[in-house]
Amino acid sequence: MTDFLSIAALWIGLALVAAILSSTLGIAAALCEIVVGVLAQSLIQTWHGGHPMPVNEPWVTFLATIGAIMLTFLAGAELDPDVFRRKYKEASVIGSIGFFVPFFICVLVARVLLHWDGKASLLSGIVLASTSVAVMYAVMLESGLNKTDYGKTLLAACFINDLITVLMLGFLFSPFTTKTFFFFAITIGLSVFSPLITSKVFRLFGNRPSEMETKYLLLFLFGLGGLATWAGSEAVLPAYVFGMALARVVGKNEGLIRRMRTMTLGLLTPFYFLRAGLLVSMHALLTGPFVILLLLLSQFMGKFVGIYPITKIFQAPRKEGMFTTLMMSTGLTFGTIAALFGLSHHVISQSQYSYLVAAVIGTAIIPTLIANRFFLPRHLLEQHALLEDEEIS
Repeated sequence: MTDFLSIAALWIGLALVAAILSSTLGIAAALCEIVVGVLAQSLIQTWHGGHPMPVNEPWVTFLATIGAIMLTFLAGAELDPDVFRRKYKEASVIGSIGFFVPFFICVLVARVLLHWDGKASLLSGIVLASTSVAVMYAVMLESGLNKTDYGKTLLAACFINDLITVLMLGFLFSPFTTKTFFFFAITIGLSVFSPLITSKVFRLFGNRPSEMETKYLLLFLFGLGGLATWAGSEAVLPAYVFGMALARVVGKNEGLIRRMRTMTLGLLTPFYFLRAGLLVSMHALLTGPFVILLLLLSQFMGKFVGIYPITKIFQAPRKEGMFTTLMMSTGLTFGTIAALFGLSHHVISQSQYSYLVAAVIGTAIIPTLIANRFFLPRHLLEQHALLEDEEIS
């Protein structure tokens, strides 16, 4: 028990360091947790004679898995259905083009230039084509753009991109059997009927100290995750779809979202993102800078070629078009989820995993800094403030 608690204290200590860095530098906490994990593994191996952190302990793996499921669910649940209904064409086109163009370019680069095998190349395309919910949402909140229609549309495009990411991960790397059919049938059925049932259950038994709502949602998330694993799929897939289905019921309940976000970001996701960083090979990073740079450039080129022309078709001004392109280029959350899936299922080697995670970290930092420094559409914030003042008066 002492060793168990000591290891837990070390993990939480690393998460606290990452939180302080995130607050000081203004960078997404998930990104800081990955970086802290990479550095911590290197330091611990140096000080303790090559003995690494215990990243594959069953309880660590459990907490990390639940963290990924909960984060994915919350990402889907916070989709604004009203904005998506009004802007579904723009969000759908930007989100889908923003996935498939960089996907094909990154797959081609990995297969032809890096000589990775077919499965590893396909996984690299999925990893690098995703857009980070964590980074996007953090920037929207910090800038205030989450209150504008533009910001909500951008978040909706991010959700479309990530939905395609988890679907592609399931279709390309999960065997389609009778189990898969039952898995999809049950997931779709729950997604269709759960909003009505959930609203009635919450109305009858909710808003009590027992936190029935959280237990109710965890029951379905754990059940769907177990069903996905049984079918050979990935547990984050039904969590994202279930979250989107309950966006109007759960997403509008600010108190419930806040409590679940506290549990997820305060305890669970640090284990996921720290573990993702701890699995990175420092040796691979030091010996493969060319590979990492090539992956970064292929992702940036794919996102720019795919997204920026679309923003012009929708008549976006240059600043907004560039801001959209850069923010849709940020990768982190689902990129690391897909990379860790590939490593766990032996689709990619640890070196390939390290290259991909390093590239994902680069996509989280570089576009965000450029977007905030040079292309932040502050005029939209001013317009939104004027509209609020008019409504008040």
